[in-house]
Amino acid sequence: MMTDKVRIDSLGANSLNGNNETYLARQAEFESNVRSYPRKLPLAIAQANGVWITDVENNQYLDCLAGAGTLALGHNHPDVLQSIQNVITSGLPLHTLDLTTPLKDQFSEYLLSLLPGQGKEYCLQFTGPSGADAVEAALKLAKKVTGRAGIISFSGGYHGMTHGALSVTGNLSPKEAVDGMMPEVQFMPYPHQYRCPLGIGGDAGVKALTYYFENLINDVESGVRKPAAVILEAVQGEGGVNPAPAEWLQRIRKVTKEHGILLIIDEVQAGFCRTGKLFAYEHAGIEPDIIVMSKAVGGGLPLAVLGIKKEFDAWSPGHHTGTFRGNQLAMATGLTTLKHLTENKIADKVAAQGEWLKGQLANLQKRYPVIGQVRGLGLMIGIEIVKPNEAQDHMGCYPSDPELSALLQKNCFKAGLILERGGRNGCVLRLLPSLLITNDELAIFLDKFEQALLASGIKPV
Repeated sequence: MMTDKVRIDSLGANSLNGNNETYLARQAEFESNVRSYPRKLPLAIAQANGVWITDVENNQYLDCLAGAGTLALGHNHPDVLQSIQNVITSGLPLHTLDLTTPLKDQFSEYLLSLLPGQGKEYCLQFTGPSGADAVEAALKLAKKVTGRAGIISFSGGYHGMTHGALSVTGNLSPKEAVDGMMPEVQFMPYPHQYRCPLGIGGDAGVKALTYYFENLINDVESGVRKPAAVILEAVQGEGGVNPAPAEWLQRIRKVTKEHGILLIIDEVQAGFCRTGKLFAYEHAGIEPDIIVMSKAVGGGLPLAVLGIKKEFDAWSPGHHTGTFRGNQLAMATGLTTLKHLTENKIADKVAAQGEWLKGQLANLQKRYPVIGQVRGLGLMIGIEIVKPNEAQDHMGCYPSDPELSALLQKNCFKAGLILERGGRNGCVLRLLPSLLITNDELAIFLDKFEQALLASGIKPV
């Protein structure tokens, strides 16, 4: 493996004897205020391997962010690197618009085989390289298919930052001072295991939310015109790691099918074994009309794809284009990643590890009641941080503690652990590590997380 100095020199930065502070200061000079991760994770990365990152000061960190879930096989997996080398030496162009190649043919055939019914009822649409690009295409297609304009989305949902994707995203902060959002977007409450939006909780809360959705669609005086589509995440990620109850998803699928409303499932973050199933919607046994795929599908490189039921492929040639639809390197790394995940039964491994880890965190919760709830599926886990010394609400939930959550993230970083935050007011610490993380590395995570709790002044009970 190359030394830090050789690696930095090879990138043309040998004039810097840089520490983290130096590089961060230069980044602040070069880049817009929009940058976000460096404010929470103040490091300059020199090397990365598996679940470990090394900064320019030779500090090591256990990476439980993994490119926001993009790096399913972790950093610089040797098979992924080899697939890149194979393309570079093959003579293939790196970029092909939507022209096909033998590599694209292999990737397409394999990806389709992973969709419901081995993809026989689906076709693929390669969009621009981000998940938001794919969401935009899905929304447009649903409107084209149905001739209707409305979209139903859900509170807490995250679908991207472009115009349409932001319009169907629940987070209000990035919408501030942005006039003219996409019209006829109706938000509905999404089930929450800890903070039921109807103030009911438990199975009764899920049943009420299910009825509420069905009634809105059926009520001729709901005030909401029949939508073109419903878009949702089967496990909300940025919204605080909220898995949808299976019965709720099943009812939404039934109602949308009965009314000719397309069901768009956003699998950008939860897809490809992250939740212990190949896709998160499989936990409910449903079939979406459109599946939005990005992040892990490109094996760490930019790629976004829709899986569209053929009966809804209403596009005319060229009616949704984009220059960067033919990233051959991403198709190579994506194919390698998908094969590794499926051939090695990584979903089963992830499911077992997720249950074990949630159990360990539940034990930690007994000693540190600032942990209000541990939830999630597979290696997509959220830890909600609360104020246990304040009064509970009528459902027995404590107030959230976003300040402590931010402090914990900071002290996790100091302990050599990289975590992200999400949920309302950022009160949820989120785990999205490489799906190849070992049990020993998960034990290291638990140790570092407890170190951060203690460093934050939290005393065990």
